[in-house]
Amino acid sequence: MSGGRSAILTYHSLDDSGSVISTPPRQFQRQMEFLAASGIPVLPLDQALRRPGSLAITFDDGFRNVLDHALPALERHRFPATIFVVSDYCGRGNNWPTQSRGIPSLPLMRWAELAGLPAAISVGAHTATHPNLTLLPASECEREMSECQTRIEQSLGRPVRWLAYPYGTSSPAVRSLAGQHFDLAVGTSLQFLPVQFNPMDLPRIDTYYLRGRFPLERLFTRPGRLYLGARALLREARSSVRRRQGPHY
Repeated sequence: MSGGRSAILTYHSLDDSGSVISTPPRQFQRQMEFLAASGIPVLPLDQALRRPGSLAITFDDGFRNVLDHALPALERHRFPATIFVVSDYCGRGNNWPTQSRGIPSLPLMRWAELAGLPAAISVGAHTATHPNLTLLPASECEREMSECQTRIEQSLGRPVRWLAYPYGTSSPAVRSLAGQHFDLAVGTSLQFLPVQFNPMDLPRIDTYYLRGRFPLERLFTRPGRLYLGARALLREARSSVRRRQGPHY
């Protein structure tokens, strides 16, 4: 598997809308079947960092359709996973102020549903209202993180030590603040886990890029690695253009 390097996969919603955050449920089922047959160790997020050649599964936002389409497959194959939730929107919809156009409006898990998740499913913080943290003053940035962490811990009665940056964006200042509250934090850069990594800036592979010509089954091949590298460069170039033009939501 990519020279023994681990990977962290990112999912959002499991639905058939075709949006950039959506993975078709049947495709998710096939991906889990492939992983089960591949022999690739699927581990909790923190353990995957310590075991080269392993894989971790994460879901951002906490969509309710994860209960219907992901949990049965995860439990069948005994796969752990992490769900990063937006605390102020639990039990509501994904209509936070910075939501992008073209994203379907979908329900998010309620607190009772999160509390009923099996032990193998961890819950992490995805901030209180899902802002781009790099655009906030330091005090507001820290409030987004700490209030989310506290709300989840009080609602579920379990420690919350992992964070996912909304939109995958962070900066040295944001990562420094995150390190005061969390043990690790993940972004969305399209990379396998490097040999030397910053626990507050962990890369993840968004499965949006594994829906077509290069499915998950090819990710761990040489052509798949070349494809992922090319997509990462293209995405970074587009992001650079957007940064020069100013934020767009």
